[in-house]
Amino acid sequence: MDVRGDRECTECGTRWSYFETGSVACPDCGSLRSVGTGERRRHTDAPAELDLTAVLATLDDTPLADLVDEIKSECRAYLRKRGFIRGGDLAPLDDAYLAAAELRHAADVYGRLAGPGGGRADATMGDRGPEGATAGVTDDEEWYVTALLRATGTGERPSASEVPPRMHEARGLAAAEAVLEYRTDVAKYLDDHTDPEASRTLGAIRDRAKRIDALDGDVTPAEADALVDAAVELGRYLIAGDMEALASARERLDDTE
Repeated sequence: MDVRGDRECTECGTRWSYFETGSVACPDCGSLRSVGTGERRRHTDAPAELDLTAVLATLDDTPLADLVDEIKSECRAYLRKRGFIRGGDLAPLDDAYLAAAELRHAADVYGRLAGPGGGRADATMGDRGPEGATAGVTDDEEWYVTALLRATGTGERPSASEVPPRMHEARGLAAAEAVLEYRTDVAKYLDDHTDPEASRTLGAIRDRAKRIDALDGDVTPAEADALVDAAVELGRYLIAGDMEALASARERLDDTE
């Protein structure tokens, strides 16, 4: 939406930036009586924090399967608030957003694998899909979800080679959905900053993301990561004018065809 980024409280005269607070309430007196001033600019982001410290603190005493609903709810609430245009400026597709998106899907997969009893798989039976004969979750799958929980604070997600086979869909769906959300804001940004080369690359990124989404994320983690990297590189080109980043975005798309 297009909003006036500067606000002034009509009760006490305090001025503040809506782009920073995301609120029309006066930060000094709390009054909701304020007026927007200055130029209108496109803005889709809102201040948001994903704090799962309480969940991490209970892991030693509570089965992870009992926490997945809370994890998914917190991630959804965070992702709903987030956007990528701040006061008319395009922001990167950042690690915090990606970690929250992947954690949401990983928690969902984990909950389905664990089943009502939150059981664990026999490591000797191997990894099969959620509809296969293997019941429960493995140590690797539990480690993966726990690592993603910690990644919401650091942004350091597990590498592609560390994603357990039955969690590939979580990586793939998170990549597709995050990139499609980013694509929506980049398209809005390009409405105001025409760039035919960027638009063509954005179209290819959208097509690839749609394909992965249609496959329910069933691609290799390396392919999912290549899609994310292409979107990140396109953002770098638009934000910093880095022509090498645009070329890199195209190469990453070509490498996964």
